[in-house]
Amino acid sequence: MCYNVAYIERKAGEYAERYKRFLGTDPAKQIVPKEIQSYFFVSGFEHPQLPVVKQDGIYLYEWGLIPSWIKNASIAKEFRSKTLNAIGETVFEKSSFKQSIASKRCLLGINGFYEWRDCNKKKYPYYIHLKSHEIFSLGCIYETWVDKSTGEEINTFSILTTPANPLMESIHNLKKRMPLIIPESDEAQWVDPLLSQGQIKELIKPYDQTDMDAVTVTQNINNVRNNRNIPESMDKVEYPELNSLF
Repeated sequence: MCYNVAYIERKAGEYAERYKRFLGTDPAKQIVPKEIQSYFFVSGFEHPQLPVVKQDGIYLYEWGLIPSWIKNASIAKEFRSKTLNAIGETVFEKSSFKQSIASKRCLLGINGFYEWRDCNKKKYPYYIHLKSHEIFSLGCIYETWVDKSTGEEINTFSILTTPANPLMESIHNLKKRMPLIIPESDEAQWVDPLLSQGQIKELIKPYDQTDMDAVTVTQNINNVRNNRNIPESMDKVEYPELNSLF
């Protein structure tokens, strides 16, 4: 699964530059504020606002999708911790996601994500990133929910997941899942709202492990009471008791 990511680019202009290939330079396209909250570690359960890339621009959306049919704010609050991720194999079937996957797809550009390996009943955290890109894209879906009692609109998103590739299977060795990573060559296609279901399904697949790197990091991030949003969360830490994965 994917519940924790690192996003350390503060300047929206630099972030937009990464996606200018299909966003272009049209000033009518909405861009997020000039300064973006950066995170060395952020949990989806905190429902942070993160910059998602749609076909028509970049927007701040909250992590934890609220389907349009949710009736009230109390249900929405309870519901969204269950929709941080959407399983790629069933995303067209689940009522929470099937409307969004059809035409409301976006990208979340991140520097890396965190996952845990279980070994001898202990959890060892890893920081995973790509070799080819400092910022890479996770395939997401989005929705706008309207609180009928106040008229407030809340924009939210969910990250898709796929079966793990061999590298991620070694790390996420119990559930064996990984986030959907969209190759740069497919980014414009992913956000195209006119794709057919067959075309979308072709994009939902494990990413090539040869372009991925993973390092063990501090076990301080295992405890939610610790301040995990610090640069040290991304630093490599050796654990002699672990056999090398690579």
